[in-house]
Amino acid sequence: MSRPQEPQRSFFHFGNPFRSPKGSHLPPGLLSLLDKFEKTLSERLQKLVPKDKSDILSLSWMKLAMESLSEIHRDIKNLITELEIPVTDWDEKWIDVYLDISVKLLDITIAFTSELTRLNQGHLLLQCVLHKLESNSPDQFLRACSSLHSWREQIRSKNPRVETCRPVLDNLVESLDLPKVRNSAKGKVLMHAMYGAKVATTYICSVFAAAFSGSTDNLLDLNSTVPATLPWAQVFYNVQTTVSTEIKNIFSRGEFTVLRELLAVDNCANKLYPLLQDGFSPAQEESFKHSVSDLRKTAEELSQGLDNLSKVVDDFFKIVLSGRDALLCNLRAGCASPNSVLGRNTDEQIVR
Repeated sequence: MSRPQEPQRSFFHFGNPFRSPKGSHLPPGLLSLLDKFEKTLSERLQKLVPKDKSDILSLSWMKLAMESLSEIHRDIKNLITELEIPVTDWDEKWIDVYLDISVKLLDITIAFTSELTRLNQGHLLLQCVLHKLESNSPDQFLRACSSLHSWREQIRSKNPRVETCRPVLDNLVESLDLPKVRNSAKGKVLMHAMYGAKVATTYICSVFAAAFSGSTDNLLDLNSTVPATLPWAQVFYNVQTTVSTEIKNIFSRGEFTVLRELLAVDNCANKLYPLLQDGFSPAQEESFKHSVSDLRKTAEELSQGLDNLSKVVDDFFKIVLSGRDALLCNLRAGCASPNSVLGRNTDEQIVR
C-alpha cells in the first residue's frame, strides 16, 4: 500500500524560478537555447508513453527509460557548454545543487546495479534447473525441484540496498528546490533546464525503485510540483499518470513484481514445480516437456533483458560521474583555466 500523503510543502525554498513568464528577460539567443532543450525534453519524455500498456515495466521499456535519462543528462552537459559559463562564474549555490544531486544519483544507481546483479545471479539457478532436467533421472528431477525452489525464494527476498532508496528519493524531491537567479540570464536558463532534468530523473528513479522493491511506497507523484505553464509539463503529466496507474494496477492483482519478464519466468516455474515435486504420469509427459521449453525460453529472455538494462544503468552512472568529476576538476583548475566549462573533455575522467 502506498504511503499516506504528506502535507504539501513548497518545493521552491530559494524562490520560484518560474514566477515570471519564461523568456521575459532573456536575450533571443539564450531563449533559443532554452526552447531547444525543453522541446527535446518533451520528445524524450513522450517516447516513454508506450502504445501498449503491457509494455510498461518490461525490461525493454526500462532500458528505454534509462537511455532517455542518459540523453537528458547529456543534453544538460551540452547546454552548459553552449552557455559558455566559466566555472569561476558559477554561483556557489549552483555548484552545491549540482554536486548534491549527482551524489544522490550515484547512490541510487548503485542500488539499482546491486538489484540487477542479484537477479542475474538467479539465472545461474535457472541454468542449473534446466541442466538437471536434460536427464531422465528421478533423482536429478528432485535436485532440479530444489534449485527451482531456491530461485523462487531468492527472487522474492528483499535487497537491503533497494530498501534504502526511499530516503534518497525524498532528498531528490527536496532538491527540486532551485536557487533563485537574479543577475545572470545564463544562470536562469541553466536553472530552468536543470529543473526539467531533475523532475524527469527523480520520477523515473522512483519507478525503478518501485519495480525493484516490489512496492508502490517508492513511487512518487510529482504532478503537483510541476508548473503547468512549462512546455514539457503536459507530456510529463501523461507519462506519470500512464506509468504509475499501470504499476498500481499490477500490484493490486497481488503480483510480487511488476517486471514483466520476471513474472513470465515465475509463471513457468509455478507450472513446472508441482510436476517435479509430485512426479508426473505418462499422460503428463507432453505437458512437462512444454513447461521445460517455456522455462528455457522465458529464462533466456529475462537474462538478456537484465544484461541490456545493466549496461544502460552503468552508462548512466558514468555520465553522472563524469559530469561531477569535470566540475570538481574545473573548480580545482579554475584559477589556471578560467574559461574551462563543465561538459568539456570529460570522457577520460570516468572512473568506476
